[in-house]
Amino acid sequence: MKTATIPELALVVLIGPSGSGKSSFARKHFRPTEVLSSDYCRGLVSDDENALAATRDAFEVLHFIAAKRLKAGRLTVIDATNVQPEARKPLVALAREYHCLPVAIVLNLPERLCQDRNKDRPDRSFGPHVIRHQSDQLRRSLRSLEREGFRHTFLLNTPEDVDGFTFERQKLWNNLREEHGPFDIIGDVHGCFPEMCELLGALGYDVREVGESNVGRRFQVTAPSGRKAVLLGDLVDRGPDTATVLRLAMDMVADGTALCVPGNHDMKLMKQLKGRDVRIAHGLAESLEQLERETPGFKEEVVTFLDDLVSHYVLDDGKLVVAHAGMKESMQGRGSGSVRDFALYGETTGETDEYGLPVRWNWAAEYRGQAAVVYGHTPVSRPEWLNNTICIDTGCVFGGTLTALRYPERELVSVPAACEYYEPARPLLTSPAEPDALTAQQSLDDLLQIEDVTGKRIVETRLFRSVTIREENSIAALEVMSRFAANPKWLTYLPPTMSPSETTAEPGLLEHPAEAFSYFRKEGVARVVCEEKHMGSRAVLVVCRDEETVRKRFGIVGEGIGICHTRTGRRFFEDATLETEFLATVKRSLDLANTWEEFKTDWVSLDCELMPWSAKAQELLQDQYAAVGVAARVGLGETVNALRQANGWNQEVGPLLARFEERATLADAYVRAYRQYCWPVRSLSDLKLAPFHLLATEGAVHADKSHVWHMESAAKICRTTPELLIETPFKVIELGNADSERAGIAWWLDLTGKGGEGMVVKPFDFVSRCRGRMVQPAIKCRGPEYLRIIYGLDYTEPQNLARLRARGLSTKRSLALREFALGIEGLERFVRHEPLRRVHECVFGVLALESEPVDPRL
Repeated sequence: MKTATIPELALVVLIGPSGSGKSSFARKHFRPTEVLSSDYCRGLVSDDENALAATRDAFEVLHFIAAKRLKAGRLTVIDATNVQPEARKPLVALAREYHCLPVAIVLNLPERLCQDRNKDRPDRSFGPHVIRHQSDQLRRSLRSLEREGFRHTFLLNTPEDVDGFTFERQKLWNNLREEHGPFDIIGDVHGCFPEMCELLGALGYDVREVGESNVGRRFQVTAPSGRKAVLLGDLVDRGPDTATVLRLAMDMVADGTALCVPGNHDMKLMKQLKGRDVRIAHGLAESLEQLERETPGFKEEVVTFLDDLVSHYVLDDGKLVVAHAGMKESMQGRGSGSVRDFALYGETTGETDEYGLPVRWNWAAEYRGQAAVVYGHTPVSRPEWLNNTICIDTGCVFGGTLTALRYPERELVSVPAACEYYEPARPLLTSPAEPDALTAQQSLDDLLQIEDVTGKRIVETRLFRSVTIREENSIAALEVMSRFAANPKWLTYLPPTMSPSETTAEPGLLEHPAEAFSYFRKEGVARVVCEEKHMGSRAVLVVCRDEETVRKRFGIVGEGIGICHTRTGRRFFEDATLETEFLATVKRSLDLANTWEEFKTDWVSLDCELMPWSAKAQELLQDQYAAVGVAARVGLGETVNALRQANGWNQEVGPLLARFEERATLADAYVRAYRQYCWPVRSLSDLKLAPFHLLATEGAVHADKSHVWHMESAAKICRTTPELLIETPFKVIELGNADSERAGIAWWLDLTGKGGEGMVVKPFDFVSRCRGRMVQPAIKCRGPEYLRIIYGLDYTEPQNLARLRARGLSTKRSLALREFALGIEGLERFVRHEPLRRVHECVFGVLALESEPVDPRL
């Protein structure tokens, strides 16, 4: 028996009476995970594989699992008798729903053999009439399988047929995942041969005419090294030279320098050349007139070429899909009539516009697939990316341009039409867009879809693989974003939380740099950067060169040149005038530092500390810290006075007085600790900004630079405007070098001795790894007086320090790593011009993780 072929994505239905050997056949030829057995499903729902009463429930389970596998693109085998048409009907429907081919393998073995086999199976206690009935039903079904929808049927009539059956999995014709390009994808040509040659030349292809064959002119095309052209169909109709365009396309495909998918005009021409009755309209008459001058042999070659074209291609490991009219995610890499129709025509609403043309359903607005989809079919004045899809039919035949997309570069290359060859039914808008117009993606991003950010989510990141966001946390993030956040289009990055160092055994201290150095040393980090920790509020700045950049890059109109927002996405300033002045000053600093030219950018994202702390934390200070300070000083002051009077009468009160005098001293220290971080803000001159990360500019996220680079880049900007911007002092410490580590500790002691908050210790590289896992991006080491604000005025008492030293850091450090990975991932997606929903998947993720239960004092 010759080897059969089964498509790599198919629903294989085994058909045969009980005892025909279906389960053994399935075990022999398919993976265990590919086979869905009705008996096994009965066992799942009833603990008895022979419980006929559980059949309905069992098949519901079987169909459910089959649907999930087919949706995921997995070949699936149904092991059940399937001898009745009503049993096969839902399976064929399932295959159609998921655009894959149903395949029937019929084990039509002699009834006597099936009876004998069942006698040896104690679990098959039904009488012989059951198998007789099943065999009769099977024989009556044989002629109807093709009508039912089975595209491939394999009939095995004897045990020898079953034993000798072999098959190979046939790759789908649209599966070219192994082709990685690079590609030059060309939009609808419509017979515009001169423009096609000009565009190929602009792309670096050498097009030469190499004489004539028995069917006319022939071309030899040399592609730039490693590149391949992809033609998006509609080669024909309306234009001046359909025949020559077809010759060039056929020669390129035959030589392997191009791929081609069919367009609806191409298919209509093919049908007409085959003698079918089609309506001569929309430029078909011009094509037929031009082809009348060609030989019959050439027309036969055209029919063969067009008939062999595949509806769409999946390329570059599934990262790229090309089709004439687009391709929904659920149809990519599938093969069915519905898939081919969508590839040729797209989808319409059933309505017509004022020009009598069908209104097309905007499938791209709902697209959520990972693959980039490049298509044509509907002329546009300028190509725009929308949810990782782009239409590059720019109406050359209507007097527009012929456009190509270079992949993976995502560069557009266009050549203008020599003239308007054909008058369009709908005017092709070729005038420039309005100055304040938003792109299609920006307009769509005005309204975020709640399903894009809610529910349990698993976010894939470059740095940390996958980060899981729990449903209850995503709800909390949604509330923050919807009620308090700034315009979401500004929010491309939220900074991560930061873990403290392990606790120290140093007398009177909870944190000390030696523990931070020890952590990084154990993680294989050779050098660290110690930065002074400013006591302010974390602020993220997005500053643009002008409002036009804001419109083009962020899709925002009328909100100035940037934003300063908090680490939870809220506007930092309530005073709009102060914010405008603040951003204008930062922008002038960037001008003076030559930042725009140095980084070839029109926008900058900065991670900063904004002081004073009271500028944003005024309510926290008044309601929490100041309230505690005032209450402690007043209460302890009165207590000390009373104890002093009592001590005059009774000397035994002395120890109690000493204890409360000490507590009063601690209360004074507590108040001094937070007061130095607070001052009134009446104007811009009262603010200080300390940038420490140059996060991103156009085309680059600077996570590949060292922390020294970031500090020096920030310092260059700060020096231009010292009245607002302050440099952050830092030191590089060589771990393992005792003198260097002692110098770092001495610096920390000096900073904290002057009342400073402490320092942040970071690995020299922005992203460091040890044994394949990411190291903490930063560890804070806070001074004893600052920690008094955090842990309470008497935290330094020995019994309190002993208790606090038992704190755990694992949850905090896990959180810091996940938020750091999400923050960088969001920036990288924004820099790659991905849709805002993809950026906000990461931004919402950081907000959601912030609602995880972690000790806020860490």
